[in-house]
Amino acid sequence: MGGVRVALLAACPDLTVVLNPQKPRSKSFEVILFEGEKEVCLWSGIKKGPPRKLKFPEPEVVVSALEKALKTE
Repeated sequence: MGGVRVALLAACPDLTVVLNPQKPRSKSFEVILFEGEKEVCLWSGIKKGPPRKLKFPEPEVVVSALEKALKTE
């Protein structure tokens, strides 16, 4: 997660990145943007893989999704 966190903060320094505010799903990874009551899934590995490495995103993929989500608001 370190790479994704660093990339998100580099792209949007005002962002607050919180790790697992709720118990995470096993063996997968999700990145969700919360804005007030609104939730936008930026990336989900739940339906990806095998192999297991497909369940975890490259940082630039998540940053791209974040930029797209912020533009649509």
